[in-house]
Amino acid sequence: MPPKIRELIAELEGAGFTDAGGKGSHRNFKHPRVKGRVTVYGRTGDDAKPYQIKDVRKAIEESQS
Repeated sequence: MPPKIRELIAELEGAGFTDAGGKGSHRNFKHPRVKGRVTVYGRTGDDAKPYQIKDVRKAIEESQS
């Protein structure tokens, strides 16, 4: 079962990302060590899409290096 959007957001915030706002259900997260932003969209109870999971995990990995 894929993680929920709220779980991806919790992972990003736990890694030091901050919410930079967004429109509607889109949320942009930024981190000082990561170039660009990570966009997560959907209601918090929705299942995350495979590419969203991949993007979030890649950004977290990049922030730790």
